[in-house]
Amino acid sequence: MSIDESGPFARETLGERLAAARWILLAGGLGLVVAVVQEVLAVGPALGLGAVLLVAAGLPAGRGRLRRPVAAALSRFREPPPAPDRLAWLVGALPEAALLLDHRGTVRATNSRASGMLAAVRVGDPVSFAVRVPEVLEAIRAASADGQARRVEFSQRVPVDRWLRADIVPVAGPAGAGGRAEKVEALLLTFTDLTPQRRVEQMRVDFIANASHELRTPLASLSGFIETLQGPARNDATARERFLKIMAEQARRMSRLIDDLLSLSRIELNAHLRPQGRVDLTAVVGHVREALAPLGAERQMEIVFAHPEAPVTVQGDRDELIRVFENLVENALKYGASGGRVDITLSREGEDALVAVRDYGPGIAPEHVPRLTERFYRVDTAHSREQGGTGLGLAIVKHIVARHRGRLGIDSTPGEGSTFSVRLAALPAETSKLDVKTMA
Repeated sequence: MSIDESGPFARETLGERLAAARWILLAGGLGLVVAVVQEVLAVGPALGLGAVLLVAAGLPAGRGRLRRPVAAALSRFREPPPAPDRLAWLVGALPEAALLLDHRGTVRATNSRASGMLAAVRVGDPVSFAVRVPEVLEAIRAASADGQARRVEFSQRVPVDRWLRADIVPVAGPAGAGGRAEKVEALLLTFTDLTPQRRVEQMRVDFIANASHELRTPLASLSGFIETLQGPARNDATARERFLKIMAEQARRMSRLIDDLLSLSRIELNAHLRPQGRVDLTAVVGHVREALAPLGAERQMEIVFAHPEAPVTVQGDRDELIRVFENLVENALKYGASGGRVDITLSREGEDALVAVRDYGPGIAPEHVPRLTERFYRVDTAHSREQGGTGLGLAIVKHIVARHRGRLGIDSTPGEGSTFSVRLAALPAETSKLDVKTMA
């Protein structure tokens, strides 16, 4: 049977379709009205969004298929996030330590480099919790008030000496109708580490001063022997042999001095960077004991090493830690020879690893102990030079231990010997065992 398209069946079908689409038509009409009202009255988009939401909420439960296209259309009218949220993802991509602050100085975003440089930086805290430098905080307040960028250079003494530069850049809102930018919505605070440049400058100054001071004596000695060999002792074979031997010893001393000065400069250059490797102290101290055993036998001294069975692992640089214990054990062998023995003890004390080097020699007078780690300081200058010392050994030890965030202890009693101890943060026992197995 054919159906007349102009008959009642056609009219009924059209009516049903209009009834089914009444909610979509109502939402569209209401959206058009809201758009006209916004244009005439300049009201915000929140009013239009709220009205359309009321329509969507009033849809019957059975009309879910109608609410879905309406919800999809509403997503286009959502307000953009505030400026700090829009900029937060950029902070993580910056190559320098950075914080994003709101206009009140509250941290809204940070990156991993800032977390490593600043002690306690957390989103939601005031910036004064993470930055405790009055000059920087004052620059942040001034930049928030007048919208002008600021730059501040400052230094930190804890845990090590560092020089930093802080750049404060205000982020203003969009331009208004008059073309002027709105008030400051956020502040971008970045930190640049100036420590390497400053340390290079200081290293150059220190090297020139130390070299000119300490090299003057051996150079004067060499010049005097050369003049003697060219003059009165020109044909004296016995004197020539004796003078050449002294000159060779002076040349070796200058070589050791230059090597120690360069080592100390390199250590100071990286003093603000904590080593990230894992080192087994039992293996390191055992290696030092074996390496210095010939020197101990030559001086008729015994080196005794006591340590726990389980490995003791710390975070550090293996070569630098070997240098530390070589200097301490070598000093004990040279200056504590009258005791005939050197004891090395490795132990755990709570969360720390403790290495103690003790000799049974003459000891050190109390007035000298605080100055032992100064450059070129010697308790007995003549005896130190006879032993081949440069006066830099304990200064190198002090700087390496400081770079490892450890502590150097000195305890000495005249007539009973001296004990030099190094305390470092130990890794958990489970981590130590895992690392030893991995290295094996």
